Amino acid sequence: MALISPSRRLRRTPFSDCVEAAGVKAYTVYNRMLLPTMFETVQADYRHLKDHVQVWDVACERQVELRGPDAARLMQMLTPRDLRGMLPGQCYYVPIVDETGGMLNDPVAVKLTEDRWWISIADSDLLLWVKGVANGYRLDVLVDEPDISPLAVQGPKADDLMERVFGESVRSIRFFRYGLYQFEGRDLVVARSGYSKQGGFEIYVEGSDLGMPLWNALFEAGENLNVRAGCPNGIERVEAGLLSYGNDMTDDNTPHECGLGRFCDTQTAIGCIGRDALLRVAKEGPVQQVRPIAIDGDAVPGCDRAWPVFAKGKRVGQVTSAAWSPDFKTNVAIGMVRMTHWDAGTRLEVETPDGMRGATVQETFWL
Repeated sequence: MALISPSRRLRRTPFSDCVEAAGVKAYTVYNRMLLPTMFETVQADYRHLKDHVQVWDVACERQVELRGPDAARLMQMLTPRDLRGMLPGQCYYVPIVDETGGMLNDPVAVKLTEDRWWISIADSDLLLWVKGVANGYRLDVLVDEPDISPLAVQGPKADDLMERVFGESVRSIRFFRYGLYQFEGRDLVVARSGYSKQGGFEIYVEGSDLGMPLWNALFEAGENLNVRAGCPNGIERVEAGLLSYGNDMTDDNTPHECGLGRFCDTQTAIGCIGRDALLRVAKEGPVQQVRPIAIDGDAVPGCDRAWPVFAKGKRVGQVTSAAWSPDFKTNVAIGMVRMTHWDAGTRLEVETPDGMRGATVQETFWL
């Protein structure tokens, strides 16, 4: 693949200088920002993530802030997940859908107060959709992108590292909850969350000027924990079944097709824009759905485009993400498969760049 030319349209982050000093070797583009994808090798980064602790520049997870009397109403209009019981201090994984029930994003919603929310977005222009909804319905709410840049601390030693910087009480934060912690005299939202299954935190760094001081403080505190710069790992996320918007799902897919039906309270999510469409989907059921798939043979090449999936010569789906897993000694994959062939144990054929490969639908993901 040709190199990507840098420009001011491709935004740097408050941590970019530190990432470069740490020896980043590859980036992708995410919300028009730089997202590191490799430091040593994908395999070496994977091993280190599972054994130690990493600091990730995930500032590309931009925040859409809702602020004003109608903030809670607008937030419910965006998602089929019922938010009425959500309290300040909680984070919810929320499918965001359009009027057809199609997925627009799969962010984490952070409730600060009843009239102030952050939506920590995946890779799509959600800000424009939210502004359009707010304006079209004449809601009393300000929708904007604040100067907030998430920094993730992930890995089995994440609690040890975070305690050294933020104090012992950080260990008591429950999954998908957050607390306010001070750094250099400022309160930062620290949540137990992150785009891995290795455990860890996301720090919502409010103010770009805090980026490098916080990065440096984490590395100084974690020197004897073998802390390294890292990034979301392509192998580990597929093992864990962590979906990637734009890779594994688009606005052509409903939450139910993406296996996210448990996050849809369609009957009670009154006001959700896509509610009527999703009520029909919930009643009829999806005709295709995301499935874990093990692909036979040696390591497959990188999956930078959809690979067709066949059964007895008939196309029945596609693989959207795939990688060789060193721990499970197989090619792990995420695929969208038709209901006729999505049962665990079903044998399939996948058309990879290296030719046809046998494959098997799995009962669950690997992590």
